[in-house]
Amino acid sequence: MDLTAVFGLLGGLLVLAFAANKLFHRTRVPDVVVLMVAGMLLGPVLEWVKPAWFEGITPIFGTLALILILFEGGLELDVRDCLHHFPGGLLLGALVYAFSLGLILLVVRLALGVSWTSALLVGAVLGCVSVAVVLPVLQQIQVREPVRVTLMLEGSLGEVLAVLIVGFFLDLTYPGSPAVGDFLGRLIYEVGLSLILAVAVGWLWSRLLLRVLAEQRFWHVLTFAVLLLLYAGAQAMGASGLIAVLGFGLTLANLPGIDRKMVETTFGLEAPTEEHHEKILTFHSELSFLVRTFFFVLIGVVVNLSGMVRHLPLVLGILGALFLARLLAIQASRWAWQGIEAHERELALWLLPRGLITIVLALQVAEGRGQELAFLPATAFGIILLTNLAVIYGSVRARRHAQEVATTPAPEPAPETQD
Repeated sequence: MDLTAVFGLLGGLLVLAFAANKLFHRTRVPDVVVLMVAGMLLGPVLEWVKPAWFEGITPIFGTLALILILFEGGLELDVRDCLHHFPGGLLLGALVYAFSLGLILLVVRLALGVSWTSALLVGAVLGCVSVAVVLPVLQQIQVREPVRVTLMLEGSLGEVLAVLIVGFFLDLTYPGSPAVGDFLGRLIYEVGLSLILAVAVGWLWSRLLLRVLAEQRFWHVLTFAVLLLLYAGAQAMGASGLIAVLGFGLTLANLPGIDRKMVETTFGLEAPTEEHHEKILTFHSELSFLVRTFFFVLIGVVVNLSGMVRHLPLVLGILGALFLARLLAIQASRWAWQGIEAHERELALWLLPRGLITIVLALQVAEGRGQELAFLPATAFGIILLTNLAVIYGSVRARRHAQEVATTPAPEPAPETQD
């Protein structure tokens, strides 16, 4: 493909992504599905684009997209809402991941007869919901804040657990394997250090932004640079870069709500203005849109369609296990959800898309375990596609409920009685 065709293709994909995003409220098809299907047409179906061209690039694009989406999600959240809904999100995330891992383990073990460790690795890879998909969908559906916060916390926790558990069980194949206590210690260390780094960098960057950089050109780009440095630094220190960037966004977004006198007296700085917050949010939202577009198209380009078809019975069995696990987790954790109604719990049942972390971990496990789990990447692609298609049904149900509420007349007040 020559250079002219490449630029034409990139421009066409951006137009397609913009149209899919804007037409979501009418078509109910998430733009993620449109982009993945477009990638499949360009790659495996028409063979206009070769998967080999993007070898090694897809994980980079995916990680960058995840960083931007989590940061954008943090900028749009109120820390008091997060704390208020944290127990429900934490419990839901832990139960969804645990139930999904266990049920997938049984399905894979019974269907393929692989070892217990290999079956457990498959469950660990496919058990987590993708925040990179859930957050944009929730923004497009325009759900209430309690639902958005709870599901965002659930997805964030699930992805952290997936990375840690897959790494833990891959290490079991080597001498000096870690113990369960080591895993729990690593989890506490990663989450705690990530939040400390996020808050510290957030405070420092707010101070520099207001006193030195606010009137400079390109300070939005410099904020993006700080975001990447924070992610890289957290990863290098053994913390979770994903939690760090989410906490960084939360810190920047919620400084305006802190009492200005206390801030000036204690820390010697002013709280950032709403104007700064809106500018950061706008810049990173558009950058996130750009990166997400190319990432999900690449997912479709590199998908192995023949492998998906060959393992379709296994994919369908795992899909059923994911729905059952999510239903059980929602019912078991509903007592901890704050201010979430029955129809919103039903919507949560259908919001189980897999994405970036699933792909990266599937490739990592297939490489580490060899021929026994060579089927995992193709299976993971099938699960990603089908779970994203399930989001369509959930969004349609959400739209119908909103229309029913809008057309239902309000009850008339009871007549007053005279004594």
